[in-house]
Amino acid sequence: MKKIICAVIMTALVLTLFAGCSETTNQNEIKIGINYELTGEVATYGQSSVEGIELAIEQINNAGGIDGKKIAPFKYDNKSDPAEATSLVTKLMTQDKVLAVLGPATTGAFKATIPVATKNKIPVASGSTTGDDVTVDANGVKEYAFRICFNDSYQGTGMANYALNNLSKKKAVIIMDSSSDYGKGLAENFEKSFTAGGGAIVAKEAYIKGDTDFNAILTKIKGQDFDVIFIPGYYEEAGLIIKQARDQGIEVPVLGADGFDSPVLLDLAGEKALNDVYFSNHYSSLDTSDIVVNFIKDFKAKYNKEPDAFNALGYDLARFVADGIGRADKLTGDAVKSALAATENFDGVTGSFSIDENHNPVKAIVVIQLKDGKQFSSERVSN
Repeated sequence: MKKIICAVIMTALVLTLFAGCSETTNQNEIKIGINYELTGEVATYGQSSVEGIELAIEQINNAGGIDGKKIAPFKYDNKSDPAEATSLVTKLMTQDKVLAVLGPATTGAFKATIPVATKNKIPVASGSTTGDDVTVDANGVKEYAFRICFNDSYQGTGMANYALNNLSKKKAVIIMDSSSDYGKGLAENFEKSFTAGGGAIVAKEAYIKGDTDFNAILTKIKGQDFDVIFIPGYYEEAGLIIKQARDQGIEVPVLGADGFDSPVLLDLAGEKALNDVYFSNHYSSLDTSDIVVNFIKDFKAKYNKEPDAFNALGYDLARFVADGIGRADKLTGDAVKSALAATENFDGVTGSFSIDENHNPVKAIVVIQLKDGKQFSSERVSN
């Protein structure tokens, strides 16, 4: 009997010891989830975002972490699949017990994770989801969802104003990705702002994701009177549209949005085709401010390449969430959510911003001009 009692006591002591060790570990780290498209159709966005995130986390930890606690990242690949993104955010929140989740990069996948965030009262934040209804819809603000990029309405309006005011263009053709909320949202807001500003939409053509031959569309519009083309879509199709347009002798300026920002655009279109091309973005390596110059230097030291906008957005996203955690009055999802919502004058690589009542950043867009496939100029433009 005494042996049994001793065994029970020893077991209890061992369990208590291990529980104490586990608690100590948890007290000295802050778990953050990383749920991104590392493979699949839009992997270039996820991979770039995560490179920026990991650089920021490394720098934060090397500087002592958040109030002395190191960030412990839990990284998963959602394979560019919204259903997989939902499964992973559930795992991150219910099993890994993270305090916040970064990602996904794209609108559809990110939106799919928000109900899980709301249920578990853990904030999710993205650096690049631009759909208008990501953080707010007809039911109101999505309490646990945040982003640090401007939305489609802002991009569409910004590029319409840029076409009218900076390029003095009045007659536009829209060639849109009708299979994505991203493409439809951009097209709608460009058209609304362009016509309100005195411009005319001469033609509006559509394609779906995965299309590769756009010659029929281009032949159809070629004989019409227009002075600019707006392509609201991603780089995979945009690169081919631009190349085939130039091959047909269509030399008017081409406008796009942040979906253009990928080295694959150059691979698909070629240097010769990428002249007189302008797209809205969140960041440009041509920026000479100290914060951008230092970011580029640190990024190149770690990855031995030039950073793109998604690298910069990922970097700012991790710092934004870390900043919110540092300002939270306690380490709970609710407290972090409240701190993120109260963010003011955050100084980021992609610009300074405050978070508005809809959990969107108030910031300027950057319009980048390409010349021979390379960034030639950039300017910040406010709507």
